[in-house]
Amino acid sequence: MAKPVDKLHLLVFIILSIIVSAPHSNQLQLFQYQTLVRIQQLLNYPSVSSSFNTTTVADFCNIEPTPSLTLVCYEDNLTQLHIAGDNNNNINGGLADNFSTDTFFSTLGSLSSLKVLSLVSLGLWGPLPGSIAHSSSLEILNLSSNYLSGSIPVQISSLRNLQTLILDDNKFTGAVPSEISLLQVLSVLSLKNNSLSGFLPVSLTGLQSLRVVSLSANLLSGEIPDLRNLKNLQVFDVQDNYFGPRFPRLHKKMVTLVLRNNRFQFGINPDELRSYNQLQKLDISLNRFVGPFIPSLLSLPSITYLDIHGNKLTGLLLQNMSCNPQLAFVDLSSNLLTGYLPSCLQVEAKTRLVLYSKNCLSNEEQEQHPSNFCQNEALAVKVLPHKQKNKSSYASSVVGGTVGGIAVVGAVLLVVKKVYNKNNNKVETTSTRFILENVSTINTVKLLSDARYISETMKMGASLPAYRTFTLNELKEATDCFDSSSFMCDASHGQIYKGKLSDGTLVAIRSLKMSKKSSPHMYTYHIELISKLRHSNLVSALGHCLDFSLDDPSISIIYLIFEYAPNETLRSFISGPGYKLTWVQRIAAAIAIVKGVQFLHTGIVPGVFSNNLKITDVLLDENFHVKINSYNLSLLAEARGKGSAEVSSPAKKTSVLARTEQDDKSDVYDIGIILIEIIVGRPITSENVVVLVKDLLQVNIRTDEAQKSIVDPAVMNECSDESLKRMMELCLRCLSNEPKDRPSVEDTLWNLQFATQIQGLKENNQEAL
Repeated sequence: MAKPVDKLHLLVFIILSIIVSAPHSNQLQLFQYQTLVRIQQLLNYPSVSSSFNTTTVADFCNIEPTPSLTLVCYEDNLTQLHIAGDNNNNINGGLADNFSTDTFFSTLGSLSSLKVLSLVSLGLWGPLPGSIAHSSSLEILNLSSNYLSGSIPVQISSLRNLQTLILDDNKFTGAVPSEISLLQVLSVLSLKNNSLSGFLPVSLTGLQSLRVVSLSANLLSGEIPDLRNLKNLQVFDVQDNYFGPRFPRLHKKMVTLVLRNNRFQFGINPDELRSYNQLQKLDISLNRFVGPFIPSLLSLPSITYLDIHGNKLTGLLLQNMSCNPQLAFVDLSSNLLTGYLPSCLQVEAKTRLVLYSKNCLSNEEQEQHPSNFCQNEALAVKVLPHKQKNKSSYASSVVGGTVGGIAVVGAVLLVVKKVYNKNNNKVETTSTRFILENVSTINTVKLLSDARYISETMKMGASLPAYRTFTLNELKEATDCFDSSSFMCDASHGQIYKGKLSDGTLVAIRSLKMSKKSSPHMYTYHIELISKLRHSNLVSALGHCLDFSLDDPSISIIYLIFEYAPNETLRSFISGPGYKLTWVQRIAAAIAIVKGVQFLHTGIVPGVFSNNLKITDVLLDENFHVKINSYNLSLLAEARGKGSAEVSSPAKKTSVLARTEQDDKSDVYDIGIILIEIIVGRPITSENVVVLVKDLLQVNIRTDEAQKSIVDPAVMNECSDESLKRMMELCLRCLSNEPKDRPSVEDTLWNLQFATQIQGLKENNQEAL
């Protein structure tokens, strides 16, 4: 293929020939010729040799189009300009060092009749300027395979006639501008293979003419807006981003849906997918989907390509399942499928490729795991977020996880109650302890029968001893009979003692006085829930002990035994007088906090939300390992009144069970306040201070220099501009007034991890220097 420079030689040569030739119909006007010559100069191509014979060139507007040069005229006006360079073209190929995209696109803007502009692989570099808006007649704009950088200018929304926008394979950064919704006739939006970040704007839902959306290979994240009202959308490709966790809501006219390599986890609606009668290609591979595989995907009326590999989809495949005969490619590999490969996929055909390795299918040629592998992995799959659970799944989790514990511990309490009633207010504490000592091992086994609890214990709390029932004698021995020397504090939720078990383990023991009018079921429900609080970033529960108050027979005493954590808070390492955490250590601490909150939300059933998290509730040990020391359990709630804390019924305890869709966002807001303190290095002691610092962040985030003016001087010189900006943006989003505008816990975690990666790049570059 000829180089672009040769084609521009030809372009100028032809233009000059038109000027010196006799008038023809469909000739360019003089100012348009001059504009093309100016474009030739800006692209830094040499002038045409005087040896060319201009008399043999036909009318320029009637020249035969080539792959590298096409011009189309209509009534003396240039309406289409296509210039394509070599695929290997680069920014050092021909453009001058002082090349200006602003000047270049301003010059193009003088071609007022131009409707189609395609400048591909020309090595254009620099920002796409707002002067692109001068080409107001454009209907198709293709600037792919160049080196254009910076953000996509909002002025592009002035091109109200634009139907196709292609900016693929450039170096654009920043967010997809929400103003793109002003392009009401836009049909094709392709921004793939850039470095765009942030959320997909909700305003995209107003583009009723959209048929193709291609955003693959960017850094976009968060939930995809509800696009079901885009009835003309047929192609939606967001491969290689960080979207998730919910499966997108799309109209049933989809033809191609590619979600490959994102962070989707749940939300696939079988009924909706069955209605995708025009769907030909579905790729949801390399995500985090869990739950049952939908066999009807194999038999969708138009399906020809199905790829679900690299997830944790479960289910039993049967040989008599049906398939669409046009199905040409199927990849079921690396999931947790059992049973037999459907017969319709076993048919040997040169036109069909079927992959199904690394499942647990029987009698198959491709490599399979043993059946127990899929069973164990299915049990270890993380619990879906609480807002996705329906009544049946919740009921099964409660039955599976609490029947054992409640049956045993509940029976114990009933026996104790009968003993108490029989002896006319005389408590038989000896027999109570005897019963508890004899059932402690059984209780532990029953509590561990909950598969989710087993999963999280194995993954997050493997270093902790098994949760168990303690005897009162053990606790007395650990605290020297609750001597004052073991006393730590008298909190609103009970007294706390420091103890040392017989094996040398240090523990914190909380003594809670509970009203006996609460039923045994209520006690055991909350104890069973507490038994699941075992995570590397939580002060984890180790066990409990039940006793009665000798002073007041109407009061029961529950001792909760937690691992002991030193009382050094995160605040003391951020704004205290001693050692201060580095920037990387601060981000790592924030990541640990979010992981702890994530476990509280999704790692136990039911989740624990609205935890009123404060930076003083975050403890660090001598190795700077982070543990959250406070969470919203009704058994640990502040006592109302002097007498006792009363346990609420599980069915009525809205702080644990009856959740609205946005309840988890209250913890995200608390995380935002902690992020403020991490960034500015000063204590945040009131909501007024939060509002003030939030305003300062919004003002200072605009420039790198202003950003550094608000950051803690202790880390100002070590944090990279990009890492700091990412943290500030995340902080502001977490502190949004509307819960729906705050990021999810998963999105918050991803952004923190990304901020760490950005910081790591800076440090690696410095080491290289």
